[in-house]
Amino acid sequence: MSSETCRVCDSRDLEPAIDLGLQPWCNHFLQPEEVGREPFYPLRVVHCAKCGTAQLDFTVRKEVLFGNHTYLSGITKTLSDHFARLAREVDATYMQGRSAKSVLDIGSNDGTQLKHYQALGYSVLGVESSKPTAAIANERGIETLHNFFNGAVARWLDRKFDLINASGVFFHLEELHSVTDGIRECLKDDGVFVVQFLYMKQIIENLAFDQIYHEHLLYYNLETIQTLLGRHGLEMFDCYLSPIHGGSIVGFVTHAGARPASSRFKMMLAEEKASGCNNIQTYRRFAHDIQQKKAESLEFLHARRARGERIFGFGAPVKGNTLLNYFGIGPELLECLVEKNPLRKGLVSPGMHIPVVLEDEIAPPDTYYVLAWNFKEEILGNNRDLIETGVTFYFPVETKINESSRHWSNRLSRTQSRPGVEIEWASGDCSGFERLQPAANGEPAPIP
Repeated sequence: MSSETCRVCDSRDLEPAIDLGLQPWCNHFLQPEEVGREPFYPLRVVHCAKCGTAQLDFTVRKEVLFGNHTYLSGITKTLSDHFARLAREVDATYMQGRSAKSVLDIGSNDGTQLKHYQALGYSVLGVESSKPTAAIANERGIETLHNFFNGAVARWLDRKFDLINASGVFFHLEELHSVTDGIRECLKDDGVFVVQFLYMKQIIENLAFDQIYHEHLLYYNLETIQTLLGRHGLEMFDCYLSPIHGGSIVGFVTHAGARPASSRFKMMLAEEKASGCNNIQTYRRFAHDIQQKKAESLEFLHARRARGERIFGFGAPVKGNTLLNYFGIGPELLECLVEKNPLRKGLVSPGMHIPVVLEDEIAPPDTYYVLAWNFKEEILGNNRDLIETGVTFYFPVETKINESSRHWSNRLSRTQSRPGVEIEWASGDCSGFERLQPAANGEPAPIP
């Protein structure tokens, strides 16, 4: 379904920005009998000349995308730890002194975020669109409603919450304005809406174009999401840049005029405006840089295969399929994708048809091409023994902010752990490894 008006401000002044061609729905890992029958859809980013919002101009229906997905947020320790820290932070900052505290999580997945609020004594409720995922949450004692949250569901709930959370779902919304109205209706007068979203400024800086896919209809910066919130009587009053997913905004929102904007928020908004990240010229440069990244990655893979090396994809994240399909990387380059998520065992990647194998069911290759690059520290930390034996971990996307809040150089790095053993990895955080120094290019924004 094509869109000719801006999803945020309704303007028809949309400019082409990035065209990633026809792509399959990247979260639909295939059963073997489905291979070759998956539909393809346009994957194009357009830029609104009026409000500056980057967005897809084609919508795959939400019932297709989210009705039966296999993503589980609790699989990755890094993400669960992030959710635990966030729950403690929000509780200490905004909810002290309140009794009978309550939280609503929109797109609550398997209940991982709510589990951490529940441990702090909150009454919790999740709304999750995927039936099997909602069932998993309920089995774990996290009350979860199987539905798509929107204004109608908010009215049906007829309940106010101290906190509302939306982690990585606010840019998915086909019913954007109905959902935002519903959030306003469910939020107490002194409540806080905690919204986490991929930060487009950071996506561009990281060259993380793989975070563009059909589920992600919108690509917010602070200025553009504030425009959306303002249409619904809400406003962001504070935020910070978190390293999760390679650089996400954790934003704190309430009813318009209820809280003053923090100095931190004002500073980040000013920096964003000075960077020009909401201008069409920035997106055109980004599109050009993606082409260069494609050439570099293919050169690396072909060189390794020419040496007779076996190469596996590390992880089978949804975003990896954008990269694989746009780069044209199939099983002739990556023998398989190794994954922890048991729901993807025996499936095949959409479009490029690379088989998915569980991590503990196959011996390691010579090289891992890391598609789950946003969990770089956890991956490298869990695989020190393999790195010691000479297995290469190649990161096709380099994040400028990581979980230990340090920046590392964007080049292939080698060091000797002991005589005769070469450790090799690419562009990763390598805390704990000897003699690798952080790049002297500044510190990312601190996390409270």
